[in-house]
Formats: sequence, structure tokens, C-alpha cells
Amino acid sequence: MTKGKIISSLSVFFPAYNEEDNIKITVAKAKEVLNDIAERWEIIVVNDGSSDDTAKVVETISSKEPNIRLISHEKNRGYGASLKSGLYSAKYPWIAFTDSDGQFDFSEITNFIQKQRQTSADIVIGYYKKRKVSLFTILTSKLWELLVSILFGLKVKDIDCGFKLISKKVIEALPKLESERGAFISSEILIKAKKKGFNIVELGVNHYPRKAGKPTGRDIKVIIKSFADLYNLWKKLR
Repeated sequence: MTKGKIISSLSVFFPAYNEEDNIKITVAKAKEVLNDIAERWEIIVVNDGSSDDTAKVVETISSKEPNIRLISHEKNRGYGASLKSGLYSAKYPWIAFTDSDGQFDFSEITNFIQKQRQTSADIVIGYYKKRKVSLFTILTSKLWELLVSILFGLKVKDIDCGFKLISKKVIEALPKLESERGAFISSEILIKAKKKGFNIVELGVNHYPRKAGKPTGRDIKVIIKSFADLYNLWKKLR
């Protein structure tokens, strides 16, 4: 491995919905980090049917940088669909993903890589040291985690933290991911990975206030769909 690099190759993707004000900075910061730590890398932006200029911004960036590419959904399909597009299209043995809104510091990926090496983990999942969101969001997340723990025995500090490092072999070994709209996708990945015997470890990450745009994960339709997906998987696996 080249001196100074800590990983031979890494795929990184950002799910994005109406993030025209954030995505350019998010990608630029990730590129700077990846140039320092990885011999080979790629950045994928999954544009989930944005109604703003997210796609145009990324197209401009990718036209000048062959390691950066855009995947676009014609219609808004949901967070689960975005994660599936990113996970299934990533080409390198390790895949990292995080939110495109700038609420994470991508340079913390070095901590994820170090944690993986120390533990031989198949998946390293982040948990918020202190989450910069509303009390309602925190409470509903804790309720969700409690329900998942009761139904599936999955005990982690934070299921839905949007910063994860996953071995591509995990994605290839799991039954097809089904979640589309809703936040169930993170739970689905971890539940199925646990059932397959993969090693999951956790790591604290910093979380920062959103500077532009607005989140969509607490839409009532999204919440209802997430609970429906949870119930359906429980019926399948019981």
C-alpha cells in the first residue's frame, strides 16, 4: 500500500434529496479526505428524484472528475431505495455511506477504518455522541430501537445513524433488500446481517446542525411505511 494511505480502495455514496445547497461541499470534503487515505476511490451521489438542482450540481462535478458519478431516480422513491442503489452499484470491497446534508464530518471515516481493523468487523456503524435534532426525533428513534430489539434481538446504540462502513461481501451475502420508502432500510441491513452471523461493531461520531435544506424522514407516511416494513420482516423471519 502506498505510504500514507490507510485503505487500498473505498466506495463512498451519498443519498440525496433536494440537497443542491449542500451536496457540492459534501462531495468536495469527501474527495479531499479520500485523496489522502485511499489508493483508489469512488464517490456516488444517489439523487432520489430531487425537484431542485441537485442532479445538475453533481453532473457538473462529475464531468470534471471520473471518480465521481451520479445515479438518478426519475421519481422520489425514498431513503431505502437510495441506499440500495448506492450499495448495489458500489464497486470496491469496502463501502461507506453518510448523509449528504453536511451533518457529519467525513474525515471521521478514518476512525471507522481503524475500528474495523482492530475488531475484524464486517460492519462498523456509527452512533451519535450528541444528536443535533429535535427531542421528538430522538424519542421516536429510541422507541424504534426498543421495538427492533424486542422483535429481533438486535441490540445496538443507534440503528439509524447515517454513517456506516460495510464490507461488500455482506451486501452480496444478504437476501435481497426490500425496503424502499421509509427508514427501515438500516434496520433491515443489520437484522439480516446479524442473522447471517456477520460481526457488527459500533463507533461514536459527531453530529452537526444542518445548515441548509430540511429533513424528510419524520414525514408521517414515511413513519407508517417503516413500521409496516418492520412487521412484514418480523412475519418472514419468525
